Amino acid sequence: MFTRNLCARSLGLGLLLLACLSGSSPASAQLGKPEGLYYRSWAVVVGIEHYLLAPSIPGALADAKTMAQAFRQMGFDEVVEVYDKDASFRHLQQLFSDMLPRKVGRMDRLVLFYVGHSGVTQDADGKDLGYLVPSDAQVNNVAKSITFDQLKDFTRRLAAKHTLLILDTAVRGWEATAPQQLSLEGRLSPENDTERRAMQVITAGDKGEVSKRVGDASVFVKALLAGLQGAADLNKNGWLMASELGAYLEKEIPGVTQGQQHPISARLDGDGDIVLIEGRKAAFVLGAGPQTPAERQQAARAHYDQAFALLQEGKHVDEALERLNRSIELNPEFGDAYVLKSYLRLEVLPNLDEALTAGQLAVQHAPTNPDSYYTLGLIYEKRSRFPEAEQAFLQALKVSAGYQDVYFSLGLLYADRLKDQAKSVEAFRRYLELGGTDSRARAAVSQADTPSKP
Repeated sequence: MFTRNLCARSLGLGLLLLACLSGSSPASAQLGKPEGLYYRSWAVVVGIEHYLLAPSIPGALADAKTMAQAFRQMGFDEVVEVYDKDASFRHLQQLFSDMLPRKVGRMDRLVLFYVGHSGVTQDADGKDLGYLVPSDAQVNNVAKSITFDQLKDFTRRLAAKHTLLILDTAVRGWEATAPQQLSLEGRLSPENDTERRAMQVITAGDKGEVSKRVGDASVFVKALLAGLQGAADLNKNGWLMASELGAYLEKEIPGVTQGQQHPISARLDGDGDIVLIEGRKAAFVLGAGPQTPAERQQAARAHYDQAFALLQEGKHVDEALERLNRSIELNPEFGDAYVLKSYLRLEVLPNLDEALTAGQLAVQHAPTNPDSYYTLGLIYEKRSRFPEAEQAFLQALKVSAGYQDVYFSLGLLYADRLKDQAKSVEAFRRYLELGGTDSRARAAVSQADTPSKP
């Protein structure tokens, strides 16, 4: 470890990669599963302060070296540092296209941190294409830059399970496979969840923005270091995932830059999530951490968001229920968690007793959410408590007068259960006026509007 870091500081890039990377075991040597989460952890730090053909970025080298030290303190096995003239176009191409793909193994993780200039152009289809500017290139010379297409190809060619790009530059221009959600990976069995491949990116800002610096220090790096030291551990369980880090930076940076800088967190490929800090496995199960009311509310929201994401994806519904129960345990007044649990227990994992209890608590703690009353009405209807279902639906409409689905459910309730055809037609008519298209509602209204024959 010490010898590799020493040579990284004292040699140029070409000799560095021969001396340091050649001493690492090849990717093909990794067989089976590692004892921990990864066989090896790689950090590649690229910092460019002095450009040959572009303005300098005062403080960029100091920021990059600070990040390199942070990765060492986090326990990364290999920390490769590439600074200024060594970060030329040719050397970066060699690093990304040949040397790292040959050395990074299939059960490794790799984090690339970059600070330097960037730009955005358009590809052949007119879509934004971001690029990073090497030390010997001009800012507007895409041909001599590292494009996001090349970076994405690099991450795909890597054998690594988990790859994270952290770019201290304001740029966009990639095709993400899906919006990045707060990940549940590792929450119960992190060793198994590292099987899921992940390629993620976090940028310091959006297209057209500037990565702010206070003096010679990067605002993004300051927040990034705070996040890595624990501030980004949203549910305070000792584990830090890339999705948590991205969500933290997306919330933190706009505040400290007065809305002038908006980080972006996205998934480039895969459906996993890189583990940045590994805590105790039991912490995921027991939910260790939050103590103050504010911390408990924040952790409750994180569990709720995780449950919501799982239900959106239509998988791991048992774990979604566990997340909701944990959310309610942390914050017994969290109304939206009761709303989601009542729906889950009604439609996804049916248990009408639990659904009813959650529904009643939902209207108590989330009285301004029309779904509290709507879901409770559906539960009452399924339990054959039809007058109570009617009152719950009507209360939902008091909260949200244009709730289309409630009118449809009322139409069915009046027609099939309460045997009030006039009210059924009235509800169906309002449903259609709000844009509903169900054939039964159309038929009921059409029949009511058709004059009866003498």
